Amino acid sequence: CAALRCRVELQPGETREIVVLLGAATSEEEVRAIIARNGGPALAAKAARESVAAWTNRLTTIKVRTPSPEFDALLNRWTLYQALSCRMWARSAMYQSSGAYGFRDQLQDGMAFVYTDPDVTRAHILRSASHQFVEGDVQHWWHEPSGRGVRTRFSDDLVWLPFTTDHYVRVTGDTGVWNEVVAYLEMRQLDPHEHEVYDLPKRSERTDTLYAHCMNALRRACTTGAHGLPLIGIGDWNDGMNRVGVEGKGESVWLAWFLVATLRRFATHAKERGAEEDVNWCHTQADQYVAAVEREAWDGAWYRRAYFDDGTPLGSASSDECQIDSIAQSWSVLSGAGDPERSRTALRSVGERLVRDHERLILLLTPPFDKTEHDPGYIKGYLPGVRENGAQYTHAAFWTVLATVGLADGDRAFHLLDLLNPFTHARTPEEANKYKVEPYVVAADVYTAPAHVGRGGWTWYTGSASWSYRAALEGILGFTKRGDRLRIAPCIPTSWDEVTIDYRFGRSLYAITVVNPEHVSTGVKLVEIDGVACSDGEIDLRDDGASHTVRVTMGEGGLERATEEGVTAEERA
Repeated sequence: CAALRCRVELQPGETREIVVLLGAATSEEEVRAIIARNGGPALAAKAARESVAAWTNRLTTIKVRTPSPEFDALLNRWTLYQALSCRMWARSAMYQSSGAYGFRDQLQDGMAFVYTDPDVTRAHILRSASHQFVEGDVQHWWHEPSGRGVRTRFSDDLVWLPFTTDHYVRVTGDTGVWNEVVAYLEMRQLDPHEHEVYDLPKRSERTDTLYAHCMNALRRACTTGAHGLPLIGIGDWNDGMNRVGVEGKGESVWLAWFLVATLRRFATHAKERGAEEDVNWCHTQADQYVAAVEREAWDGAWYRRAYFDDGTPLGSASSDECQIDSIAQSWSVLSGAGDPERSRTALRSVGERLVRDHERLILLLTPPFDKTEHDPGYIKGYLPGVRENGAQYTHAAFWTVLATVGLADGDRAFHLLDLLNPFTHARTPEEANKYKVEPYVVAADVYTAPAHVGRGGWTWYTGSASWSYRAALEGILGFTKRGDRLRIAPCIPTSWDEVTIDYRFGRSLYAITVVNPEHVSTGVKLVEIDGVACSDGEIDLRDDGASHTVRVTMGEGGLERATEEGVTAEERA
């Protein structure tokens, strides 16, 4: 902590400009160079203008206009700004000031930058691969520049590397990233009694392509327990469930869905490389997990969440607490692998048990953990209705939105997204006093505890910002880019007449207008590019410096909404 004092004396009517320059550098020489570039009032003002211009350029790569100004405000500027400035770059905020990279955390954040800053996404994918151990597991989090961090038994971290890379390659078309060579880390493995260890690993002499890193991660992640499901370790995506499988026997239903999605997507890249052995292995593993979930995890009206070490189900109607957990339901749809009728029933159960329309909340689970004899972990340490323990955990809530998009229900999907939009939680002084946190950034959690219903908790530093951006852009508006091809397949409220999307692709501008004369939720009848009808409904993106006009007409009986696997949302769900 430091304090600087400067005495300034002003004569009557005199004006002075003072520049205070804060920065960091690796040497005195570099410090003096920064001061020379920015030290005077004119230079500082120029630097500030350039920074504002850079942000404006970044945040206007995609600009939308819909009948919902709250939706537009969130998508056009705030969530992308939150995800990049706070999550990816600062890695610090009021509620967390560690500055560390979380392996699963910033990989998820990076998926939102593929349209505006793909180089940021690419660089972080390679950075993350360099924090994988030779055995295939990864650091749960680490600090730069030392690289000191924790080696753990979390079961999902490593899977986000192939999952995020798949998304990056599909959107950008940059298949060359698979061949980038990255070194591994080396460190002693955890002893049988250890759940994690904090240490400084060393850089291994062993290197591998990014593709091999991803394959190594998948082979390490694909474990099997007594029910045929992957082991949960000391937690999957929900860190708070760190004692469900503390003895090494507990299993995760959510992780099974997540692995299925990742394995099947990764298999397409393996096939393109001619790696047939990897293709067959990915599909076999995925099929086995799907069979195990449908055989062992269906609870009658929703999917169970996990199994404790002793085989007791978690997230079951027979449970005294946490009878239903949202992410096992949403990922039955997002994986594209759940039984269609069961997935619809599961999402319906989410609506009945976890969505509170009048309070504008979508809960993670219910009832909260409180007195259950089975110890799920530190999640139980939160008061019932706070953070993961029965509150709205917004990150997971956006998965519910995307799953509803997968069921092709635009009215419902937008309604759920609108419940989560922070702007709609502070429209009046009374609402703002209840919400109590910034209404222009996504909150990680919103309480359901009786005395604090609707109160925002942790803000700014949350992965829900990037998922909010993707749920709005890719989910509701159906903005689906694959290399230099773009498909607009909306899933919007039937009341919306028109949506506009301005997309800057290199030096070109694509002015896209979506019209909905039949007031449908999904379905595209006609796509016209510069007045010429496009038979396959896909826009051929060209960086030719010109302005192009695109008109998308929605309606029944035309081109279908496509998914990653090339089938309609209705077929998928």
